[in-house]
Amino acid sequence: MWHFISEQVSQQIGKDFICDDIREVNSGDSHQAYKISDGKQRFFVKTNSKSKLANFEAEAEGLNHLQQTELFRIPKVICVGTVGDHCFLVLEHITMTSGNAESWYSFGEKLARLHQSQTQEMYGWQEDNYIGLTPQPNKWDKKWSRFFAEQRIGFMLQLLAEKGNRLANIDNVVESVQSLLNGHTPKASMLHGDLWQGNTGFHKQQPVMFDPAFYFGDREAELAMTELFNKFPQAFYDGYESVWPIEPEYAYRKTVYQLYHLLNHALLFGGHYVQSAQATIKNLDA
Repeated sequence: MWHFISEQVSQQIGKDFICDDIREVNSGDSHQAYKISDGKQRFFVKTNSKSKLANFEAEAEGLNHLQQTELFRIPKVICVGTVGDHCFLVLEHITMTSGNAESWYSFGEKLARLHQSQTQEMYGWQEDNYIGLTPQPNKWDKKWSRFFAEQRIGFMLQLLAEKGNRLANIDNVVESVQSLLNGHTPKASMLHGDLWQGNTGFHKQQPVMFDPAFYFGDREAELAMTELFNKFPQAFYDGYESVWPIEPEYAYRKTVYQLYHLLNHALLFGGHYVQSAQATIKNLDA
């Protein structure tokens, strides 16, 4: 496998690369990950079973679109493909560090600029993709309340029901979410889609993003995710507000946006995420 991947990398970078140092790294629960090197050049490689090729192709697509904005340091996609029973995604290797207050402020500024300047007329994306290992539908829709209620919350509840976890009456929850968001017509902003601290870092104090679940939607959905697991530092929000202030009504919508990610974690990991999602659903009509 590594000989084939080395050949693919060589073709893409236009010079010989033969990996003689392969080190597995911890990258969460979705894929196996490695840092490979020939002593001069390093790359980051994800592998999985061949059936997950579409995941890597969607990830590469999202990374490419985020990179084109030139606002963040985004790992460059080198190549994606299959070999034997495996699929792989090779990315530029970026050495990352934790940020300070100044770099987090810059992160917030850049994200606000991304949300403000990179927009579409409708919500969704030209193709479906994934959030982690979970399918994420992105059919274009002119109405945000319908898009989020059906393609985010309703779809995730259906996946859970198919696994035997029927948390609530799906139609009723979809109706409640649509009612809560009714009349809210946000700008359809380019979103990373899965923005938590585990998918961020800094390189020479420049903000880095990776592992996207790319689509166009309400910027508040992105901000809600940053508050859900290991909330971003306050400097990040100060930087964001300096460019594009957050609406006061965000506080009322935040919980329903976070529900999407709670449902995904309930689907992937079960446990207390199921109870958290159920509690949030019960409060929708409160």
